[in-house]
Amino acid sequence: MTLTVALAGDTMLGRGVADLLRRGRRRLFADEVVDATRDADLCVLNLECCVSERGRRWAAPGKPFFFRAPPSAVAELRRLGVDAVTLANNHALDYGPDALADTIGHLDEAGIASVGAGPDRRTARRLLRMDAGGARLGLLGLADHPEDFAAGPDRPGIAYADLRDGVPDWVTAAVRGAEADTTLVAPHWGPNMTAEPVPHVRAAADALLAAGATLVAGHSAHVCHGVAVRRGAAVLFDLGDFVDDYAVDPDLRNDLSMLWRVTVGPEGPRRVEALPLWLDFAFTRLAEGAEAEWLRRRFRDACAALGTPVRERGGWLVVDVPDGGAGAAAGTAR
Repeated sequence: MTLTVALAGDTMLGRGVADLLRRGRRRLFADEVVDATRDADLCVLNLECCVSERGRRWAAPGKPFFFRAPPSAVAELRRLGVDAVTLANNHALDYGPDALADTIGHLDEAGIASVGAGPDRRTARRLLRMDAGGARLGLLGLADHPEDFAAGPDRPGIAYADLRDGVPDWVTAAVRGAEADTTLVAPHWGPNMTAEPVPHVRAAADALLAAGATLVAGHSAHVCHGVAVRRGAAVLFDLGDFVDDYAVDPDLRNDLSMLWRVTVGPEGPRRVEALPLWLDFAFTRLAEGAEAEWLRRRFRDACAALGTPVRERGGWLVVDVPDGGAGAAAGTAR
């Protein structure tokens, strides 16, 4: 029994993307990208905005960016076949608790589950279980920033976890109690625009695997990072971006990203595949030519730094994960 999970990183449907949607733009993704997401048994991404027509900007000194999408944006998530999103990030509360509540409501109406945020701390920290193909996936969302977005006992917000001081007990307890064939942790961790995972992110990945997570898929850097593998487990340190209107760094090339597909079996992940993407302004398509080659080279180098070999098959970059039924760890998240 195997299950395929499509994963995508920061999906920002606000600001310039929202302007196009309000003017009638209906497509944010090329058909080939949609075909790839819908081909998986499940599709999960990080929704880096709120979806609402309400709210006021979060009153945080020095906060530079505020992302809010119109309700029509949810139609594009449905077109992708998205099953669940994580809202544990630094934009879920950009327009306050009313907009967060609207976001969850619009997603619910579209049949899209959400994790990592909610009307109170208990809800925000709740692990979601999804069934597909006779297998059960557990999904947990969390973010290590910003602290002022943290949900409280009776306060809306995100599932905040200060990973610089280690992985909090509530996170390890949620992972250990997942009752799932595959436990996916989706952390929004580390700083923006980094070429590789920072030390506290690497340490947190080790702790999550030790707690029993079999798949860790992070985001926040806006740049794809490498993959680390252990027997029956994999860490995708950063999924990169999926759609946005962001300025492009000429060295880090945050306009080049990946769509990810993970094949999991009873013993955990068996294979991680990455499909090169090019992110134009508010439109994502497959990368080709020099851009695709740059991204392949960049990904191979990032994986090599983590001791992970990469091969190619049918346009996808492939990382094989050692069988979880055998022996000791093969490599570490460090």
